[in-house]
Amino acid sequence: MIKVILWDLDQTVLDFRRSEFCALKKAFSHFCIGELDCELHRSYSEINQACWLMLEQGRLTKEQVMSKRFEDFFKKHDIVTPVQPAEFSVFYEDCLPDTIAFVDYANETLNFLKGKVKQLVVTNGAAAVQHKRLEKSGLDEIFDGVFISDEIGFEKPNEKFFVPVLDEAQRYANRDEIVIIGDSLTSDMRGGMNAGIKTCWFNPNGLTAPEEYRIDYQIKRIDDVINEFELW
Repeated sequence: MIKVILWDLDQTVLDFRRSEFCALKKAFSHFCIGELDCELHRSYSEINQACWLMLEQGRLTKEQVMSKRFEDFFKKHDIVTPVQPAEFSVFYEDCLPDTIAFVDYANETLNFLKGKVKQLVVTNGAAAVQHKRLEKSGLDEIFDGVFISDEIGFEKPNEKFFVPVLDEAQRYANRDEIVIIGDSLTSDMRGGMNAGIKTCWFNPNGLTAPEEYRIDYQIKRIDDVINEFELW
């Protein structure tokens, strides 16, 4: 039986891609560097993900990620800006909470599960940004606990990230009654493996995971968890 669900936030509960596009579009306009199109957004998103992966691997610091992603992006596309990448990043981060959109069925599912199981959010996002997004989305009223890497001092999948998370989760459940749900193999599934808890891969595109990952459950829609898990 599952008694505690650890929810990843971005691209699992909240549609980060939409927020990312809108924030980038505002930053492009604010700094007068042209129009953001889908191809540029896709390119930035790939660069951003690569930088966050290097953070997970301990190859970059959080501060380096914030600057390097835009430094690499501007260089790749020969974009000239009136500001440094770090300043551009600050403006972009401030715009991220302006656009709130849910992954399909996520809001309904979390509301349905409220009070039936304990739900904690576990995210690697920037603390100030994530707290604003949780408040604007109303998720701060649904989750029973919020755990952000900025405040813990370690990122998923580092097992040290999960120390305070499990301290809280094990107030309500044994370790084998806890599951992490997320879209990222390297962050969420690897993190669950490192923490010694069950893993559920949100895999809407039906991809195949490398054999190195232990996947206990797979779902294509967020509301599949209601039937996939033994919850009560």
